[in-house]
Amino acid sequence: MGFYDDQVLPRFTNVALGKPMEPTRARVAEGLSGEVLEIGFGSGRNLPHLSPAVTRLLAVEPAAVGRRLAASRIAATPILVEFVGQDGQQLALPDASVDHVLVTWTLCTIPEVERALDETRRVLRPGGTLRFVEHGRSTNARVAQWQDRLTPIWGKLFGGCHLNRPVDKLIENAGLTLDTVRTYRMGRPEMFAFAYEGSASKQD
Repeated sequence: MGFYDDQVLPRFTNVALGKPMEPTRARVAEGLSGEVLEIGFGSGRNLPHLSPAVTRLLAVEPAAVGRRLAASRIAATPILVEFVGQDGQQLALPDASVDHVLVTWTLCTIPEVERALDETRRVLRPGGTLRFVEHGRSTNARVAQWQDRLTPIWGKLFGGCHLNRPVDKLIENAGLTLDTVRTYRMGRPEMFAFAYEGSASKQD
């Protein structure tokens, strides 16, 4: 991980995905319980939205600055937070070992996102859920074409971020069942702000 990705980008996302996104974070985290794995823990902005029913949060976060920025939020929560790795593509956890997985604005930047979602399914217990909010591929064909054109340069500027990933299809292709999914525009222009929000479950 280079200086920009490790030192600059975490500070940027801590602000850019800050206060205006808190209601969204609260919706996605609502009702979580037991052992929760968060892929892309970042600066810990989801922590205040977790219920006391969460007994332990297992955090995956590659950026050292993100982990440092999270220190005050970790100190303020009664939930045990344990860092368990830096790579969502290869989770150092046993099969069927967590109750839920939480991802917020993370799947766009994972290089091999299919592998990360396969790992998500592997570590979920039967009946466990993946809770997610992500930006991704617009359902408007013209906007999606622009996303395809802009993603290569966008990724170079923003830590490998992809504008054009079809989040719902990727989750289903990993063998998870989409229980709820809502698409909407987080802002303008749509090519940067088309959102997928919902929950998927592991059936067996």
